Amino acid sequence: MKYAFISDIHGNAVALEAVIQSIKEQNVDEVYVLGDICFRGPEPKRSLELVHSIATEIIKGNADEWVVRGVAEGEVPSHVVDIMNNERDWTVSQLQNSDIKQLAALPLDVTISLLNHTQVHAFHATPSSLFDVVLPDTQQIVLKEKMMVLNEASIYLYGHIHLPYIRYFEGKSIANLGSVGLPFDGLTKASYLLLEENKQDYRMSIERVSYDVDKVIEQCRKSDYPNKEVLFSVIKNGTSPFS
Repeated sequence: MKYAFISDIHGNAVALEAVIQSIKEQNVDEVYVLGDICFRGPEPKRSLELVHSIATEIIKGNADEWVVRGVAEGEVPSHVVDIMNNERDWTVSQLQNSDIKQLAALPLDVTISLLNHTQVHAFHATPSSLFDVVLPDTQQIVLKEKMMVLNEASIYLYGHIHLPYIRYFEGKSIANLGSVGLPFDGLTKASYLLLEENKQDYRMSIERVSYDVDKVIEQCRKSDYPNKEVLFSVIKNGTSPFS
């Protein structure tokens, strides 16, 4: 069995289509989506539709929560709260009420039992928060305390930080999927995680997929999306808007 885990699409349907093609070429059996589907990108509606067309299960990310109720003080730097809420309002204007209700009802995590009985615990940021930031160089003791709370699991997967990595310690694995639509590691390629089981074993890999970056920038340019220049920079350079 092969499993694909994708996250942080952020309204970039062009990148998502490239990932879907890669998933098909890999003969993946199940696809799990770890949140942040619509917000901060030119095609929120189409991104949501594509996700529903491929997903075995979808969980909620912080950006999905923002689409539902807006960005609150303290969740982002204070000087960008207003503009991010403008972006959120634009995203909502592209969706239907039924889409918002779907996002509101998404679960916060998913537990998967592979055929070889390996347990996977997947969530957006941490098991207890949609907003906490856990970076790739976090100390092992902190990873255990914050991320590996489901003791029965052997694999822990998350999104949110847009920085893909895989680490192994104490007989367990933790990995970040990176981002489909807005990578922050300087590589302007979509990112997702591929998990393959074989009898009692498994292997994981971070897959990087090229997509038409210029097409997405042009989509933004032709739209009335607010805060375009920041979005152009993130997409073109593969870096965080807060860096």
